[in-house]
Amino acid sequence: MLPAIVADELSKCFFLRHNRAGELKVRFLGLFHKHKREQIEEFWALRGVSTAIGHGEAVGVVGRNGSGKSTFLKLIAGLHRPTSGRLLVSRGARIGTMIELGVGFHGELTGRENVFLNASIQGLSNADTEALYPHIVAYSGLEHFMDVPLKNYSSGMHMRLGFAIAANLDPDMLLLDEIFAVGDAEFQQQCMRTMTECRQRGKTILFVSHSAEAVRKICSRVLVLEHGQLLFDGGVTEGLDFYASLLAGSDHALEAAGLRC
Repeated sequence: MLPAIVADELSKCFFLRHNRAGELKVRFLGLFHKHKREQIEEFWALRGVSTAIGHGEAVGVVGRNGSGKSTFLKLIAGLHRPTSGRLLVSRGARIGTMIELGVGFHGELTGRENVFLNASIQGLSNADTEALYPHIVAYSGLEHFMDVPLKNYSSGMHMRLGFAIAANLDPDMLLLDEIFAVGDAEFQQQCMRTMTECRQRGKTILFVSHSAEAVRKICSRVLVLEHGQLLFDGGVTEGLDFYASLLAGSDHALEAAGLRC
């Protein structure tokens, strides 16, 4: 069976603009003062990542802030395009995403309208969405707020609605980024149950989290990213131990990854 996701030397570069100025006066001063000129810096969020993820695998993606975890998920979701390398995702796969608050939502629209917006992006008809709508609302626990504009939601409410949509659209693949960062204990337990059920049903899961406990419960494999590079790809226990030693500043972890002599 072909894998669900294949990354081959996958890289993503962003350009950071410093001293950006729109005023003509400031631009003119830059002609005479070098420190006032706009400077463009390359930032490689991912560099040379190669891996393959099979159908039905639950993979934890761990790493420090800025290591490239979210960028990796956004490339798979199609929110970014690779700078170089190749990324292959199963044709026709329905992808449920909870990558960051705001992606795929419109603040001026109500909760109900955002449900239909997200469902239409996934290719569902209005009739299909109407059938799913009661389940999404019940799952989110936001029955009394579905006619309220999303801009008035708290971050926890926003996360509840986003995960309820992602979980109930019967995705082939779930991409989840720090879903435990907001929300109460009840919501977190509900998320854990849903991910366990998805794994049992053979769904592919990529799960970014700083919670070692959650990764152990859900995942069968771990990827460790550092400065945009894939340093470890293997078992959960070994991967989390590697990451712990990386956080502790262990030279041994870096030597094992080939980053130190």
